[in-house]
Amino acid sequence: MSEQIAPAKKKVFGLASMILFSVSAILVGDTIASSAAMGVQGLTFWIALGVLFFIPYGFVTAELGAAWPDDGGIYVWVREAFGSKWGTVTAWLYWVNVALWAPSVFVLFLYSAGAAFGLTLPLWGEALVVIALIWFMVLVGVLPMKYSKWVPNLSAAVKIVVFAILGLAGIAAAIKSGGLANSFALKEWVPVFSFDNMSYLPIVIYSFMGFELMSSVGDSIHDPKRDVPKMIFGAGGAILFIYMFATFGILAVIPVDQIQIETGIVDALRPAFESVLGAAAGPVFVIVALGVLFTFIGNMVTWSIGANESIAATGMDEAAPGVFGHKHPKNGTPDYAFYLMGGIATVVTILTYALFGNNEGIFWAIFSLSSVVFLLPYLLMFPSIVVLRKKFPNQERPYVVPGGNTGAWIFALLCEAGILFTLALFFLAPPEGTPLAAFYAITGGGTVISVAVGFWLHAHAKKQKSLKSAA
Repeated sequence: MSEQIAPAKKKVFGLASMILFSVSAILVGDTIASSAAMGVQGLTFWIALGVLFFIPYGFVTAELGAAWPDDGGIYVWVREAFGSKWGTVTAWLYWVNVALWAPSVFVLFLYSAGAAFGLTLPLWGEALVVIALIWFMVLVGVLPMKYSKWVPNLSAAVKIVVFAILGLAGIAAAIKSGGLANSFALKEWVPVFSFDNMSYLPIVIYSFMGFELMSSVGDSIHDPKRDVPKMIFGAGGAILFIYMFATFGILAVIPVDQIQIETGIVDALRPAFESVLGAAAGPVFVIVALGVLFTFIGNMVTWSIGANESIAATGMDEAAPGVFGHKHPKNGTPDYAFYLMGGIATVVTILTYALFGNNEGIFWAIFSLSSVVFLLPYLLMFPSIVVLRKKFPNQERPYVVPGGNTGAWIFALLCEAGILFTLALFFLAPPEGTPLAAFYAITGGGTVISVAVGFWLHAHAKKQKSLKSAA
């Protein structure tokens, strides 16, 4: 464990920056087409899951983030509720999922670039681009927070503009053509609980996650006790509306049976612009498509910052080996953790392309692995609100969820049910076309290994601490 003293954090996040950071983290363009692929009933699922999961999730996170505003976020809450072992495992899973997730997001970047500009590369060229983007993410993350925060801020602004354009373009194209590509009759809004639809629902819940990320950098927030609840409700309302508006935009332009989940946004923008703008469609499409591509980068920079700050909090208080807690001597950022994340993501990229080439089914299996690993920490985060209320009844809570202890139980149970439901669906409804043997080997085996490493990290740190005390 390093004895390094990290430089003091500068307060760089006001309320506006916090909202933009959270929008950048939660609003993900690569999932919009998945919800649109369910048809108009996808909008119903957004509303239902928004009420049953997203709003309770916001309540729980607002109380936890305001009461325990320290760096580390989800790690701190779980550690205080269930002990250092579970805190370490939580922080590790929260961190390693980003390393597993980054390659799949940057592969989607290439899919979108191909759909927008006809970009085609050999497999080795694709791998090099993905690796280059991974290390760009790392280098931005190592910068001082006052600089790196501008990538999430800009990404959020671009996402809002792009998604708004998508919805507006869909409306304009429908008006000009005299109709919508899909029927929006009342019967189309009624959800059908088919196996195909169930396979898309995890993506909707997955798209809601990220409220707690802002609390990972709690020491960089000007007034976290006041602003964290404001950020959650301000960003939450905007995010739910934008998701639904963008989903509508795709459905207004593309028949549901023609929606491609990898490239749905780009596929919808081109015909909408051509219908509305005519000869001017080309330049406008290029600018907006470049904005779409930038959002993939901004999303991963945002998550890498939050995940590395969480794991750094673990390392700095001896709950994991010192590499995670090491801070850049000038920038104050967890540089070693970023470099390790980049290394793991690079290895995953090389292995994926070397072993499986461009098999999209394997790509989705790896995406599912990162998603399952990502969701596991929430199984402890949501119950922590109930445990912490009992363990620390006198803790100052600037924000308290509605309904007192009963409300805390209800919201925690709703959120826990949502996570368990999503995890079950990831295994019971794998993406169509995915080789099942490879899917279960990668997703199931990778999850077991990831959890085991988290327990090993805690045991290793505990052993090292004992040896140090005995010396």
